[in-house]
Amino acid sequence: MTKAKTIEGDLVCRNSKFVLVVGRFNSFITQSLLDGAVDTLRRHGSAEAELEVVWVPGAFELPLAAKRLAESKQYDAVIALGCVIRGGTPHFEYVAGECVKGLSQVMMQTGLPVAFGVLTVDTIDQAVERAGTKAGNKGVDAALSAIEMVNVLRQLN
Repeated sequence: MTKAKTIEGDLVCRNSKFVLVVGRFNSFITQSLLDGAVDTLRRHGSAEAELEVVWVPGAFELPLAAKRLAESKQYDAVIALGCVIRGGTPHFEYVAGECVKGLSQVMMQTGLPVAFGVLTVDTIDQAVERAGTKAGNKGVDAALSAIEMVNVLRQLN
């Protein structure tokens, strides 16, 4: 049986520069996402000088900042962190939908990995669970995704 060539990224940071773009809205959650992501990057080999953090007002503003940062060609990946909690109006759908669409467009237009660490939840309790308690920390997951994608893309070049 022939074994096909397999390309996959490992989880080791090797001279990789990451920028974390964080929405300030719901900062009691996004700060935990940021802490988890930064801790993960450090544990996987990133040096302090290879990490930058940019704060924006909220999840709706993440795509524009991510685009500007990706276009700068200073980074190997963008990690977007935010939190949108459903309320009693359609505002949630607009903000969450545009955030997802915008970040996806940034990744496809620039060819730079944009890791999605934006919580879109129904309740504050769900956000807390995903920011470091019962359901883990989605900032950690986004950081791991960014590391792996950087390493996959290096192999594809």
